[in-house]
This record gives sequence, structure tokens and C-alpha cells, in this order.
Amino acid sequence: MKKQKILFAATECNPFWATGGLGDVIGSLPEAIAEYGFDVRVILPLFESCVDKSALHKEGVINVPLSWRNQYCGIFSYRRGGITYYFTENEYYFKRPAIYGQYDDGERFAFFSRAVLETVRFLEWKPDVIHCNDWQTALVPIYHKLFYGDIGAKEVFTIHNIEYQGKFDRAILGDVFGIGDDKFSIVDYDGNINLMKGAIETCDALTTVSPTYAEQLKDDFYAMGLGNIIISASHKLTGLINGIDLKLYDPKTDKSVFFNYDVDNIGGKAKNKTELQKLLNLPVTDAPLIAVISRLAAHKGIDLLRYALADILKEDVQVVILGKGDRYYEQYFTYMHQNSPGKICTVIAFNKDLAQKLYAGADIFAMPSKSEPCGLSQMIACRYGCVPVVRATGGLKDSIKDCTEGGNGFVFEKYTAEDFYGAMKRAIATYRTPEWRNLIERAMRSDFGWKNSAKKYIELYNGLN
Repeated sequence: MKKQKILFAATECNPFWATGGLGDVIGSLPEAIAEYGFDVRVILPLFESCVDKSALHKEGVINVPLSWRNQYCGIFSYRRGGITYYFTENEYYFKRPAIYGQYDDGERFAFFSRAVLETVRFLEWKPDVIHCNDWQTALVPIYHKLFYGDIGAKEVFTIHNIEYQGKFDRAILGDVFGIGDDKFSIVDYDGNINLMKGAIETCDALTTVSPTYAEQLKDDFYAMGLGNIIISASHKLTGLINGIDLKLYDPKTDKSVFFNYDVDNIGGKAKNKTELQKLLNLPVTDAPLIAVISRLAAHKGIDLLRYALADILKEDVQVVILGKGDRYYEQYFTYMHQNSPGKICTVIAFNKDLAQKLYAGADIFAMPSKSEPCGLSQMIACRYGCVPVVRATGGLKDSIKDCTEGGNGFVFEKYTAEDFYGAMKRAIATYRTPEWRNLIERAMRSDFGWKNSAKKYIELYNGLN
């Protein structure tokens, strides 16, 4: 097996910064691949509010051409966990209060995409494969094909979430992206610019984050309008399920939880529940505690939770909701918190520390998503013995099997509040039986590490060269 050189290009990476699953993946998958002897490196924008620049080594300075601009780019490196990380510096683009959601995100990530390729030219180290992730790096394979024929690397493009495609008005094709009208067809979709569409067509291999999601993307319901593009690229499409960092998410060593425990000594989980109830001003009781840790948006199944919540609260349960999102849901769950004391606690926030305490202290984890490319929360929940209730979609279907089949959770098929409530009732009923401890142990013993998926990525890389 050839030990190839792999360069991951992304905009998030734990432990530097992350807003979701992409950061967790880029923080752990490269290390898993490197364990097989591959030379794996990662390139990121230097969001200076997130990194101590004094800890970085300056590799040099380059100029990055972008349409009529010729922009400064500093290149810094950092070594951690056997991985070399490169950071591209430009204060105008990246010294911002937020990573995303800026008025000029198209230009910012066009600069980063060209900086990736200019950095490859600059470095003595030359990758065999450049592995790009989501729309913010979609221009890397596009620019590679248009302007960087001297770079011989193959390119893999991974769709983590097709909801965000990098859509822009055609009018800025040349001025912002530096692409001529004669090449518009590469990014053209419905007469406008769609960067993800261009990456799908120009990459050498296309992946997404679970086998089921790969199949679902051939349907416009899941593909957000790109179903036909996915179908035309199906010959190079592979679904590889994500894993989680088993060292980071380990109840035996996690410093965020009240008491450490593991699958062979799960007594600490009950102690975590007691302390969690005290922290959230909930009655200390043995009633099953249901956790929801999610962006409060309809595609996350929050509409099902909203419709089923009144019935769920009639049961002998407690519910904790942690997340931010649509204002309607934030207000509704806050109202329920205020009017159902002792039954429900709503925390409108993204709070990593509290999330870990919830995984460790809660009994049931609700994740009724309408669509879920992979999902990591259900895997983390299992790791902490918090039994998941999920809908059979995307990576949820690939990672959680119903306990009636000897699996690690509760699964429902139809996207209805009735089916979700039915699965919750099964979980609540099982909680009161001796089978619950066996279910906790099966969940905690689920193998959600990166080892198997890393091997499949390696097979994919080797198949390109």
C-alpha cells in the first residue's frame, strides 16, 4: 500500500475552532489516517481570534491572485498530534468577529481556495491528494482545473451538509471569483453561481458522510436542488460514515462531567444525573431524563418535538433542551420551561460544557431529524450511555439500530409526531425494566471510532493514483 501525502483543506478544525460536525471531523480524521503511516496535513484560514499566533512557525509570505486583486498571504505552521497544520493569514479576510456570515464570504473563501493552491506551489512538500470540504473550499478543485495544471494532486470533495452550497449572483463571476464568462458553465446552476455544483463536477472523487445520505442525495428532497447533479456524478460518489474522537469523548476522562465512569462501572452515570438535576433546578428524581442538544431548526426534527412535547410531558419524565436557532422555537420552548416547572428546562445557548454534562447525566437522547447527513450527537450520546431515539435517516440510520433487533437505541421511520412519540414511549417504558442496563452497555460499546472509515478513505485515495 502506497503511503500517500494527503492535504485536508477546510475552514474548521478542533481544537482551534469549530461550529459543528465539520470541525470535529477535521480534528480527528486526519489523525486516524496518519496512524496508517500516511503523511497527512491540514490547511486552514488563520482566524486570529481563535489561535495564539505566537505559537505558530512562519513558513513564508506569498501573493495570492484573485481576479484584479493580488493579496498578501502569510503561511504559518503548527505541529500537533503527528499532524502539521498550515494557516493562511490575511487580516482583511480573517480577522473578523465571526467565522461565517460575513457580507463578503464568497470573496473570503475564494481567497482561501486560491491560497490553498498557491501554498502547495510554495511548499517543498507536495500532496498526492487534496481533500476539500464543503462549499467554502469548493473553489479549490475548480481553480485547480482552471489555473493550476502544474499541480498534479488528485482532488476529493466531501459534502458534509448540502444545505449550504455557495450560491451567488452571476454578476460577480469575474470581479469576485476571477472566472471568465467562457467558463461560467462550470459553476452555472439555474443561471446563477453554485460553487458546490462546480466542485462536484470537477473533483476526482466525491464523498459524503454516510452511505444512506449518499443515496438520499440522489433525491432532490435531500439534495436541495442538486439531485440531478449528484446522479450525474454517482460514478465517483462514495458514502463513508463519520466517526468521533474516542479520546475526546470519553466519560472515563472527560473533565466536564461531574463524575467519571465507563461501561464497566456505570454507577457514576446516576451520580451525574443527580448533579445535573441540581444544576438545572430540576427535582432530584429517578424519572427518565430526556436530553435534546440541537440547533433549533425544522430539519433537525424540532417541529416534531414541538408537536409531541405536550404528550411527552404527561409521562413521568424530565426534559432538557439545549440549543439556539429559529426564534419561534426558542420562544416556544422557553414558554414551556416557564409554564412546566420541574418538568422541562430550556437553555437557549451553545454550551459545550453543559452539553457534556447532559450526555453524562441524561438517560434518553432525542434526535428526530428530518434529514441528517451523518450526525455525531447520537454517537457521543451512546458513548456516554445516553440511549438515543432517532429517525431512520442519513447517518442516524447507519449508526443506530433499534433495540428490538439487539441494537443500541430506538428508531422510528415515518416523519410524524405520532411515530416520534411512539418511539419515546417505548424508550420510557424500557427504562423501567432490567433491559435498560443492557441497552446502556450496548450503546456504550458501539464502535464509533475512525478506524474503519479511515481504512476506506485510504482505499479511496489509493484508487485515485
